[in-house]
Amino acid sequence: MGRVTERRRVVRIRGGVAGTRPDTLVAEEPLEIRLNGKPLAITMRTPGDDFALAAGFLVSEGVLAHAADLQAVTYCEGATEDGSNTYNVVNVRLAPGVPLPDISLERNVYTTSSCGLCGKASLDAVRTATRFPGLAADAVRVSAAVLAQLPDRLRAAQKVFDRTGGLHAAALFSAEGELLDVREDVGRHNAVDKIIGRALQSGRLPLGGAVLLVSGRASFELAQKAVMAGVPVLAAVSAPSSLAVDLALESGLTLVGFLRGHDMNIYAGEERVTL
Repeated sequence: MGRVTERRRVVRIRGGVAGTRPDTLVAEEPLEIRLNGKPLAITMRTPGDDFALAAGFLVSEGVLAHAADLQAVTYCEGATEDGSNTYNVVNVRLAPGVPLPDISLERNVYTTSSCGLCGKASLDAVRTATRFPGLAADAVRVSAAVLAQLPDRLRAAQKVFDRTGGLHAAALFSAEGELLDVREDVGRHNAVDKIIGRALQSGRLPLGGAVLLVSGRASFELAQKAVMAGVPVLAAVSAPSSLAVDLALESGLTLVGFLRGHDMNIYAGEERVTL
């Protein structure tokens, strides 16, 4: 889909002089995720990588863990009264034998571009739901010097941000600093879901030995998604929340915040970071 940006008229004032011009904005549209035909969740996202976004969301919820769990992801025709396809509704069909989630997940869930899955704050739920419980045993090591380089590498890969200035990003790196994947979205949690969904589709879960870098802060939702995907190191350019730190300590996730240049704070799992 090509609706990543849109053009709007803007009055721009520079040096006290006003003028009109077109401006490029990041697109934001709702995406309804259906599971085996049943409405499950709605998120506000930047169109693009919608199938990966839906798959990554279901990895985060413990429904999917391997590419074989996923039979198909399709856009739903007839999503409007006139029967047209808006490309804003996707249906995820599970492979035969993959259990449907229990009633606690089978609900209409609204996720916003700022908060992720609202109301999900149980550390116990994440511990019991993860399909990759061996996170604490991941022996990957990453140097502080490599971590210091990652924000600049992420920024250089943000193509749409350069045009709009209005997107979050998530990037997956190897422990040596090699950029493996990068996704942008109006919601930081959507960018992470797109990364995880693409990894699931290519059979690369769990993401052992990898470093996940997010623009902005490290919320509980982002730490949860890292744990559910088996990512051992999560780094953010801004602050983590207290619940994100609690989850990192509970699960064996290395959590780095305020990653700016060679300065950083390590809130959990410092044994994986070498000087």
